[in-house]
Amino acid sequence: MRKAFGHGVKSGYGAIRALRNLSGAVLLTTTAAHAETITIAALGDSLTAGYGLAQGQGLVPQLEQWLRDQGADVTIINAGVSGDTTAGGLARVDWTLTPDVDAMIVALGGNDYLRGLDPAVSRANLDAILAAGQDAGVAMLLVGLEVGTNYGPAFKRDFEANFTELATSYDVPLYRDMFAGMRAAAASESDVRAFMQNDGIHPSAEGVALIVADMGPAVLDLIADLPQ
Repeated sequence: MRKAFGHGVKSGYGAIRALRNLSGAVLLTTTAAHAETITIAALGDSLTAGYGLAQGQGLVPQLEQWLRDQGADVTIINAGVSGDTTAGGLARVDWTLTPDVDAMIVALGGNDYLRGLDPAVSRANLDAILAAGQDAGVAMLLVGLEVGTNYGPAFKRDFEANFTELATSYDVPLYRDMFAGMRAAAASESDVRAFMQNDGIHPSAEGVALIVADMGPAVLDLIADLPQ
């Protein structure tokens, strides 16, 4: 069952405390004799769905295992659909937010960019998705994406601003760039391709592992105050 969650306000449950050591690892504990598993819905596109990867190598299974390795009792629902735009995510968000969902990762926009869709349209869709999550009372993490200048600097500016401005508007945490972990591991932007599949768009299993290692702490922070 979904736990009560006050949007923008830390709950007073006190059952969970997040402890982070110098290496950045976090251990989640609870005083409850029988803790409930936290359910996270990962609403996204092919990057979330695990396109081109063997079972167990995609973002959702790798992230779920990473979180469990840190001591978090979580299950992640793979609500990623290959080819989905923000409009597709909006069309699915209501039935994605089932009563058992406690938190939602929103990772959409890549296909909007690839298709050159108006950033204002993407913003409206993301706005509505976040509003649905807020109405459902779930904790949310918004995942952004740094893009190129294929459509000009104004498009890049407006597209990337969607994520920062909406995160501020809804008072939700923002993980600024889905590929941040891969960029950090690469010596240069061109070297990021070493962590991609042959299509140059989707990360390899190694690339996903880098994404998870970098994004994982943000997800731990997201669920740290939720009761288990």
